[in-house]
Amino acid sequence: MLLQSSIKQLKWWKGMFTADNYTHAQIPDLSGKIAIVTGANTGLGYATTVALAGHGVRVFLACRSKQRALDAIENAKKEIKETYPQLIGEPQLEFLELDLNSLAKSRDAAQAFLAKNLPLHILVCNSGIMMTPFELSADGIETQFAVNHMGHFAFTTELLPKIKQSQPSRIVILSSLAHEDPVPSGIDFDTLNDETKSNTMTRYGRSKLANVLFAKALARRVSNEQVYVNVAHPGYVSTELIRHSEAMGGVIYDKFMQALTRTVGMTPRKGALTQLYLATSPEIEEQDIRGRYFVPIAKEIDPSPYARDEELQEKLWTFSENLYKEKLNNAN
Repeated sequence: MLLQSSIKQLKWWKGMFTADNYTHAQIPDLSGKIAIVTGANTGLGYATTVALAGHGVRVFLACRSKQRALDAIENAKKEIKETYPQLIGEPQLEFLELDLNSLAKSRDAAQAFLAKNLPLHILVCNSGIMMTPFELSADGIETQFAVNHMGHFAFTTELLPKIKQSQPSRIVILSSLAHEDPVPSGIDFDTLNDETKSNTMTRYGRSKLANVLFAKALARRVSNEQVYVNVAHPGYVSTELIRHSEAMGGVIYDKFMQALTRTVGMTPRKGALTQLYLATSPEIEEQDIRGRYFVPIAKEIDPSPYARDEELQEKLWTFSENLYKEKLNNAN
């Protein structure tokens, strides 16, 4: 498994020196499409929102903070007018309240969208937290697993009937190269909330592995539909995601990470291209691309052996489904 992982990482690094497979100029006109982007008020989510709305998509910014989302909408409208002068009319941007830290609130966000009686052509599960100090979510679930996986699991599965009705449609789930470095068993279902069985980095890797496992299990469930589910690793991007680096490694480590990110990190506009490829490229439907893993920029490689384990994919699905039902029953 270690050898396979090393070969995969070699493929990823070799890809860094080849031409990008997608650009903003290749995004087609998407007028009439409706999308939801989670974590859309900043970083990759904001860049994805700007690109989609700039090509005619009506985008719902699914965020926890209404004020931050409204500020992002105002900024995005200005940026879109400057970047996409060909767009006819005002950019269509709306706020949708979503708190992925709570399963009940994730469900409520999906139901609030469904109540609008609109189609849903594109869902980008972009939001996430990285290497945060250990704590439990509102439902008593380790927070990185709760926010990065369980909140999106609840939100996506609640929206799935509408996504099927709106086909051809796309679901894009963000993961990370960190999915290769989870806890030793991949997903430690029995000790998920035991702080002593993991550390800040392996908890993040576990949550990112869950993203890939979920995407593959979901893609299998819609394999007879025109619903295209795929996974993106955006690469090293200069965003707010490293804001917890001081808590993880101290002040010096934080300063180093901030400087490194500013120096070598891609801009969010470029970093968003892989997820934009999966959300918008005609190739996805033309080549029946589904259940696959892409790295920058829009290059397909195999994920880790854990991520390709169909038994583990199904085990996570059943675990997530049961945990979701249990927590909702407790909340009611």
